[in-house]
Amino acid sequence: MIDLLNSGTLIATFGLLGLLAVVFVETGLLLGFFLPGDSLLFTAGVLAAQLHPAIPLWLLLATVPVAAIVGDQCGFMIGAKAGPAVFDRPDARRLGAQHLQRAREFFARHGAVAVVAARFIPVLRTLTPVLAGASGLPRRTFLRSNVAGGVAWGAGVPLLGYLLGGVALVRDHIDVALIAVVAVSVAPLVIGYLRSRLGRRVRPAVTAARRLAVAEPALAGLR
Repeated sequence: MIDLLNSGTLIATFGLLGLLAVVFVETGLLLGFFLPGDSLLFTAGVLAAQLHPAIPLWLLLATVPVAAIVGDQCGFMIGAKAGPAVFDRPDARRLGAQHLQRAREFFARHGAVAVVAARFIPVLRTLTPVLAGASGLPRRTFLRSNVAGGVAWGAGVPLLGYLLGGVALVRDHIDVALIAVVAVSVAPLVIGYLRSRLGRRVRPAVTAARRLAVAEPALAGLR
């Protein structure tokens, strides 16, 4: 059985077409959130640096951004067509009208920047196009950001692998390099989660302190 989470196995088995399919599915279909986009492109860049015959660098730089952009556009269309119906279901527990309203407010404030930034973060790379479409983000705004993010990520990550693939330390310890790539990619998610958890704990304490500060003068008068 083929290990879809192993970048080297994916490239060795399916070559460039398999790589492009993974890039498309990861952002074009919600089911692709588990696929190893960053490590896959980094590995492809390393192989290109080693003159792998099936994956020349110029072909990666020409095709990967296109697959990434088309995938995002597909996700956006899915969100625009099916998103409102999903969020408006009366029996929805996890995805309801309030979540759609939050998404609209978020993209109204950070739309273009969020689309570009999400390209470099696993899971968010899959969810953002769908949420952007469901929230009603203008198609032109999304397309501009999608192209910018798709080119930066689709060309930047393989190019990084290509440049570092010529370094003996990286070439001889590719597994460690891939772990580092994944760690850097996931770091924003972990930081955001920790901030959210910390905020939930700090908020009640701050609220209690404010209430105490307001009540103190009244209590002092009673004394």
